[in-house]
Amino acid sequence: MEKVINWGVLGYAGIARKKVLPAMLRVDTAVPYAIASRSEEKLAQAKEAFGFQKLYGTYDALLNDPDVDAVYIPLPNALHKEWVLKAAAAGKHVLCEKPLALTKQDAQEMADACRENGVKLMEAFMYRFSSRSRKLKELVDAGIIGEIRHINSSHRFVLEDMNNVRVNEKLGGGSIRDVGCYPINMTGMLLNETPEKICALQTKMQGVDFSLSAVLQYSNGVMASVHSGFDSHSAQVTEIDGTVGSIIVRDSFIDQDGVDTPIQVVLNDGSDTEYLLEPCRQYEEEIKEFCAAVLENREPAFSVEESIRNAGVMDAILRCAK
Repeated sequence: MEKVINWGVLGYAGIARKKVLPAMLRVDTAVPYAIASRSEEKLAQAKEAFGFQKLYGTYDALLNDPDVDAVYIPLPNALHKEWVLKAAAAGKHVLCEKPLALTKQDAQEMADACRENGVKLMEAFMYRFSSRSRKLKELVDAGIIGEIRHINSSHRFVLEDMNNVRVNEKLGGGSIRDVGCYPINMTGMLLNETPEKICALQTKMQGVDFSLSAVLQYSNGVMASVHSGFDSHSAQVTEIDGTVGSIIVRDSFIDQDGVDTPIQVVLNDGSDTEYLLEPCRQYEEEIKEFCAAVLENREPAFSVEESIRNAGVMDAILRCAK
């Protein structure tokens, strides 16, 4: 393989054209090579905007292209498993939008298929590659606030279009899968454990959770509360409380291009410190990392084991909320 990754994209979704494809153009090791869509109009738009060399009318045709090294999957949630399995069988590395799968079992099957076919698999949690998330993990691991005792994190926005795929039950919609997966993932990143007990409440619309709150209890006594919704705006503030202080993370998951929102650390001794961050393009860093993992034949920094755990927690929360 050359020192670049030829990318194939399954569908011209908004997240692809607005965030991921512009990031690919800024990464030296990434080439937007092929795209598939049933819409000739979208294919023409994609070619003009991103310089794709190959245009396909079906996803299968793209997967059969021997020059495609990796695929990016921004399809509706319920289609992730089918196309990850097909991509793996075709020998393509896979970057799949979050949530990777609707259940823990599906996520495990997807991971197993990729390993069996010798390809890399990573869930596209772009916030994990921001300077904000890296600094947060560094501060927590250094014990700056002592032992973590409680985490509270929220991700919400107002959704007015009831025809949106996010509220389509058959396509795997719901607030927890769309935005609640972020607080759940951050909690997992900080604690590196699976909760022992879960309590959850939800409001439903069109068969999906329109808003949801859950409390997670871990074996060491840590309690985490996570919130998601399509019914209100959220400042995306995460608070991590420890035995000697607290960390406040504003704009916890927001796209960080050109933004350097500080992390605030307040300790019991009265000190209040703000850690300034380097501006970061987190979608670009995500693409860089996955390309590097493929080219260096190593596992991505964000592991599929975390994705499997994340899928299991979401699955358990939704069962509990019923």
